[in-house]
Amino acid sequence: MTSFSGIAGIARLWVLFSWLGWLLLFLGHKKPKKEASVRRAPAARVGIALQALSFFPPWWLRTESFPASALPAPLLWLSCLLAMLVAAAAVGMAVAARRELGKQWSYEARLVEGHRLVVGGPYAHVRHPIYSAMLGMLLATGLTFGVWWSLLIALPIYAAGAAIRVRAEERLLQAAFGEDFEAYCRYVPAILPRWKVRSST
Repeated sequence: MTSFSGIAGIARLWVLFSWLGWLLLFLGHKKPKKEASVRRAPAARVGIALQALSFFPPWWLRTESFPASALPAPLLWLSCLLAMLVAAAAVGMAVAARRELGKQWSYEARLVEGHRLVVGGPYAHVRHPIYSAMLGMLLATGLTFGVWWSLLIALPIYAAGAAIRVRAEERLLQAAFGEDFEAYCRYVPAILPRWKVRSST
């Protein structure tokens, strides 16, 4: 049990430091000038609010002991390692997505003058990698801090918020890029990447 307590503590610290990196990445972003935007989707703000709300259950319903402490030892270790891997991948994906977007990134759904359709980096695997990264942070937080059923509350709220934001943003992109965006959507999933099986022929 002592050895597990050690890895559980490391997992929690890892997730906390991942959150610190996340906050530094996004809170340090300068708010874009209003005149830079040429089209917006205000409805996406509802999605932002729901996504933010989804992170509260794992923190409000947190436990002093590790959430998976009732599981057999191998599953406990797996839970810790999974949380650490997911948190690291989430931060890495968010950093890469921000780099790809450059000045186009914003908290709200909007198009700017000279807006380009970004399909490189993580956008080659999912259309909304920052939302994928947010989902990863939600899962990592629930695995390390919340009671086991906190994610059952958080995930539907997050899914609803992400769906609203995706719909709002993609209406803008569809209007701006037409068939190019439609072709992109046919091959790249929205948030959850899919395994691609190469043909042997």
